[in-house]
Amino acid sequence: MPRNPNLVLSQAKAPLTRLTRVMNEQGEWSEKALACERPLTLYLNKREIVTLMTLGEDPEALVLGYLRNQGLIEELNSLLAIQVDWEVESAAVVTNHMPKDLEQRLSKRTVTTGCGQGTVFGDQMEKLGQITLSSWSIKQSQVYALLNALSSFNETYKHAGAVHGCAICTPSGEVLSFCEDIGRHNAVDTLAGRLWLEGINSDGKIFYTTGRLTSEMVIKAAHMGISVLLSRSGATEMGLEIAEKLGILMLARAKGKHFLVFSGQDRLILDAKPTPLSKSIKRRGSDE
Repeated sequence: MPRNPNLVLSQAKAPLTRLTRVMNEQGEWSEKALACERPLTLYLNKREIVTLMTLGEDPEALVLGYLRNQGLIEELNSLLAIQVDWEVESAAVVTNHMPKDLEQRLSKRTVTTGCGQGTVFGDQMEKLGQITLSSWSIKQSQVYALLNALSSFNETYKHAGAVHGCAICTPSGEVLSFCEDIGRHNAVDTLAGRLWLEGINSDGKIFYTTGRLTSEMVIKAAHMGISVLLSRSGATEMGLEIAEKLGILMLARAKGKHFLVFSGQDRLILDAKPTPLSKSIKRRGSDE
């Protein structure tokens, strides 16, 4: 149940994929699924904030998480309604409290590397020093179990491709929430909104993404209170710099039994080292 029982949510739905006819290199025609992409203009008390390009899986949670991660909404109880209308491609957020320095914050916008062009408003980078994250350890075997559990998700990607997936997970391998969107920054904002609405404690949780661990992604995960990040892709220099500053365990390029630990190496317990390929080949050769 939402932590704010008086909050009115529209529960807007939209199709995530549609079929189109395509031709392959042999001149053969077939139907294939396309991931939908639609604009959603966000208004905060009738003030236009931003237009997000999104898949539209969970738009109310997306706009809430976006506003929270940008520091434009700090108290869930201040929200009265989140109404999404796909016919006019807009999301109206009504609150009884507006930041006094809203215009100043909106004027300080940094365009990030997020797919679909992410943005960071105000002094979010400067506020990193106020974040304190818990430092707990995870086993290598738990990472493998989690990667295995995540393989059953990514439904839109499996049907149509062209999307990123993000998840909030437990060390035991439970996927608490999974979201796909056109941009990975939209997916993490949606997760942030869901956690806030459902009152889930993010301490001791793991953030997973199919996309890059850029500065924006690391910052958003840190604002959620998560100190273990797992990516199927790579990391950027600034993303690593921020992770090191906050004591985050960052694992990237994680596929199958392979991963690279970019920061927080002392927090990973190597209890399930796979047999090196060279030794495996040598061993098979000696058996023949």
